[in-house]
Amino acid sequence: MLGVLLALGVGIVLGVPAVIVDNPAEGDLSTGANVIVQLGTALGFLMVPMLIAARHGASFRQALSRLGVRGFRLSALKWMAAAAGAYLLFAFVYTLVFGEPKQEDIAEGFGPIAVQVPLIVLAAPISEEVCFRGMLFGGLRERLPRIAAALLSAVIFGGLHAVTGLSAVPALIAFGFILALLYEKTGSVVPCILLHMLNNSAALLAQ
Repeated sequence: MLGVLLALGVGIVLGVPAVIVDNPAEGDLSTGANVIVQLGTALGFLMVPMLIAARHGASFRQALSRLGVRGFRLSALKWMAAAAGAYLLFAFVYTLVFGEPKQEDIAEGFGPIAVQVPLIVLAAPISEEVCFRGMLFGGLRERLPRIAAALLSAVIFGGLHAVTGLSAVPALIAFGFILALLYEKTGSVVPCILLHMLNNSAALLAQ
C-alpha cells in the first residue's frame, strides 16, 4: 500500500514540471501537458513496483516475474472470458439499478486518436495492472486471504479513479476485484492487462 502511494507521488513529481511550464488558466491543461502528466503517472506506476520487486539483487526478469509479468497457459483464456462475463453482468445490473455511471472523458485532453490509443489502451492498462494487481494485490496476498486481498486492492484501485467520476467508482471496484481474482487464477497479470486493454478500447470507442 505504501508502494502505491509512492508510485502516485513519483507520477505527480514527473508531471509537475509540465503543469508549471503550462501555467494553465482556469485549471485547463494544454494537450501537451495532459500527455506528459499521463505519461508521468504511467511511469510512476511502473518504476516504483519494479524498484520494489528488484530488491535484494533481483534481475530485471526476476522483478517482472515477481510482479506477475510471466507467461500463462491457454486455459487462462476461459478464465478471461469468465471474468469479462462477470464484469459485463455486474455493469448491466448496476446500470439497471443506479443508471449509467458518469465518468469524465479524459481522452479529448490527449489530442488526436493516434495519441489517445497509446496512452489509454496501452500505457494505462500495463502500468495499472503491474501496480495494482502485480504489486498491491500480490503484496496483500502474502498476508491476507484471497477475497480480502482482492477486495482491498480493488477498493484502492477504484477509489483512486474517483476524480474522474464518483458514480463510476463501484464499477471500477468490481473490475479491479475481478481482475485480482483472474490474476490469482492464472498466475499472470498478462491476462489482466489484455482484458484491461479490451475494456479501455471499448470505453474509448464509446466516447
